[in-house]
Amino acid sequence: MSVFTTYLQLGFLHICSWKATDHLTFLLALCAPYVLADWRRVVALVTSFTVGHSITLALATLGLVGVNAPVVEALIPVTILLTALVDMRQAGPALARQSRRPTPLIWSAPNALAVAFGLIHGLGFSNYLRALLGSQRRPVVELLSFNLGVEMGQLLVVSGILLFGFIMLRIFGVARRDWILTTSGAALGVAALLLVQMFA
Repeated sequence: MSVFTTYLQLGFLHICSWKATDHLTFLLALCAPYVLADWRRVVALVTSFTVGHSITLALATLGLVGVNAPVVEALIPVTILLTALVDMRQAGPALARQSRRPTPLIWSAPNALAVAFGLIHGLGFSNYLRALLGSQRRPVVELLSFNLGVEMGQLLVVSGILLFGFIMLRIFGVARRDWILTTSGAALGVAALLLVQMFA
């Protein structure tokens, strides 16, 4: 197996794993306000998040920025909490306005927030990747393939979330507001639990 394929698989499995509770929960919160028809917007959000975490992942892995692991580990649940709270705020009257007034796919507040939170998550990814790389100094191929693997894993996860949401909304008739509040509330609860476990 080539180096590219190995790190592509590692990046993919780093996301598509029950051990990645924090990142999976963040993706749930990120997707909560959207339905299957919004898939382009969701892909734009996930890609914005990838841009953010790719930057700090590369900088931290190459030793260009320092990583305070306890602080980063605490900040990741905070990003989930904030995303879930924004979702829950949008579940009211703003939801109807959002459905009538499209916003840009690239330069929008949700995308900017995804980039910012991606910067934090990238620092979290870096601890795992640096442990894999050891003393290697210029892991260009490894960084590229790992990031691609993470992106593939994220797209698979959000596809599953959107599909499940479609089933709940269209087949079981769940109200969209209730779906947003339920999924955001679940993400909020997991993030709060992660913080409690961290400081217990």
